[in-house]
This record gives sequence, structure tokens and C-alpha cells, in this order.
Amino acid sequence: MLIRSKSVVKEFLSKKPLYYREIDYTRMPRVFGAIKSSFDAPKVIHVIGTNGKGTTGRFLASALYSLGFKTGHYTSPHILKFNERIWLDGANVSDETVEETHQKLQTILTKADSDSLSYFEYTTLLAMLIFRGCDFVVLEAGLGGEHDATAVFDKSLTLVTPIDYDHEAFLGSDITQIAKTKLNAIQKSVIVANQKYREVALIAQIIALKKSAKFYGVDMLIENEDRKKIEEISKKLSLFSYLKENLKLSISALNFFGLKYEIEDFNNSKLFGRLTKIGENVLIDVGHNPLAAASIVESLAPKKYILVYNSYRDKNYREILAILKPIIEHVEIITVHDERIEDEAKLQKCIKELDIKQRPFKEIDQNSSYLVFGSFSVVEQFLRSL
Repeated sequence: MLIRSKSVVKEFLSKKPLYYREIDYTRMPRVFGAIKSSFDAPKVIHVIGTNGKGTTGRFLASALYSLGFKTGHYTSPHILKFNERIWLDGANVSDETVEETHQKLQTILTKADSDSLSYFEYTTLLAMLIFRGCDFVVLEAGLGGEHDATAVFDKSLTLVTPIDYDHEAFLGSDITQIAKTKLNAIQKSVIVANQKYREVALIAQIIALKKSAKFYGVDMLIENEDRKKIEEISKKLSLFSYLKENLKLSISALNFFGLKYEIEDFNNSKLFGRLTKIGENVLIDVGHNPLAAASIVESLAPKKYILVYNSYRDKNYREILAILKPIIEHVEIITVHDERIEDEAKLQKCIKELDIKQRPFKEIDQNSSYLVFGSFSVVEQFLRSL
């Protein structure tokens, strides 16, 4: 029975493409509007931004659960298994829960709507149905903010992680356009993390003012006692510097809701795949843009690593590799079978032009240090190769 349960959802979702060249922004609001009564109204904390959404969400969700609240966390994409996207009360949901909820969702949706929804749209509805009865739901946007599938739900709070260039084809060609597209998701209250670009906070303030929403910079909700706890939690969890900022943003959210926390409430909050050590000599990170690369260099320099790498063709891999160059001993290109992956000859040419040594990835040398970086697909292929 379990085998059948796994295959039904997998088969259904396999018919939906993961990526689209064009997105119908009217579909999700229309479909959700027709079935809204089938969903609960928990306190939804919407996490938008470019980098750090996953870790910020997991820090916050883990603390909320530790504090006694029934809590869901929706994140994407997954590395090895679909269930990684839907976390409920301390663990990824079971195959049985996913299957049972899929069957229930099929009875709520019309066949036409069920078939038309994208992979991410359908998964978002599936997760929110699983989260019925939750006190809090931490909901991570997939792409953008204003038109993201997650934006259809009423939000108690919006958290804004650092915003940078990414997905320009959908979000805009400059940081002002990108920020506006993301920040238009603000609804009632917003907390903005420290930003690389000053205009991000300014745009957030303007949008919050227009919507009569409360605006906070992250440091407005952080006290000296919080700073001490952040250092202690970071030391306890061995957090790198950029993860500390995500932790701070999650703690600001707890303070926004007036919730008292202890250091122990974050004991089980690390999210796999974000500068995660999977052996004495191997770090993996699913970052895939220049901001993530810069954060990694800040955290790891001056130590040198063999970079196990590949890239989607729509990513600025030249800039990413140039940023990572100070900590690269050499690059080992891992083969990834994905229609979005860049032509290997083009990637090799770029690496050569940056004057970085390269070779194909074959196996791990226990006497060398490795950084596996480049996207969820790269990390997934690396882990499967092990």
C-alpha cells in the first residue's frame, strides 16, 4: 500500500513541468478564490527575498514548535525527496500524509483547475491543506513575491531577507524592479533584514505606507539580550556569518509576536543544504547566485576548497565564479542531467577565461577540502553520486 501511495503523487506531479518560460499570474488567485473556504486561517509568516529564505524560515518554525505551537514550514525546492518541502511539527511530512492530502485536494479542485495548476502552485495548496489546524505557518515564496503562488494567503507578517539580482527574466532587470516585484507582497506588517542595496528598505517603507502596514528594520526588534543569545546559538550550532543574519531575522519575528524564547528553542533548527558539513572535508550549499557566493567567501576565506560545480544557463555563473575565485583551489565540473543546465563547453570556456584550473568531478579525495555549490540539482547529483 505504501508503494502505491508514493507513486500516485509522484506520477501526478511528474506531468507538471517544474519550470516555465511564461507564468500565468491570474491562475493561482482565481483557483484559490474558488476553494478558499476549504483552508484554515493560521498566522501566516510570509518569507520573501533572494537569499536566506529557507534557513530563516526553519529557524523560526523550529523555535515556534519548540515554544509549543503547532507549526508548519513550506520551503522549496527539495534536494532528494519531495517531502522536504513540507515540514510539520519538527519533521518532514510522511508519504502517507502527502498521499491522503493529495486525494483530498483532488476532491476540492475541479479537474480542469487541478490539471492547469503548475507544480509549485499545486504543491503550495497541498502544503496549506496539510497545515490545517496549525497555529503558525511559515510560508516561503518560490519566485518573487507579489505574483508568487504563496501570496494568495492572508499574511500576519512578511519577512524580507536580502534582495539581490536573480530571475531577472521574471522579476525585472534592475534592483528597483526586482525589489518592487517582491515587496508588493507586503500586507499587514513587514520586517526587513539588513540589505546590500539601500533602496530595498526605502521601497519597503513606501509600499508599507501605501498599504497602511507596519514597517520594521530588523534591528528595531532586536535588543542587546537578543544579540547575546544570537552569538550563543550561533556558536552552539556552528553557524557561519551569513546564517547569523537569518537567525536574527527569525528572532525579530518572535519578538514581533511578543514570544519569549530560550537558546534551547533553536536546538533542532539547522536546515540541510546551507553550508552543511557532510564529512570532515566536504561542505554543501544550494546557493546559486552572486549574493550567496559572496556570503560563502566571507564565511570561508582564506581557506581554499576544490569547488564541485555546475550551473543553470540562466544564472550569472561568470560573476559567481569570479566571486568564489579567492577560495577556489580548482573547479571539478559535475555532470547534471537537467534541461536548464548550461552547455559544458561554454562553462569550461568561462572557467578557463577566469584563469581557474578545472577537471571533471570523479570522486572525493579524503586529503582535500571540498565545497559543493551551484544549485539544488548540483547538490542532489553530488549526494546521489556518493
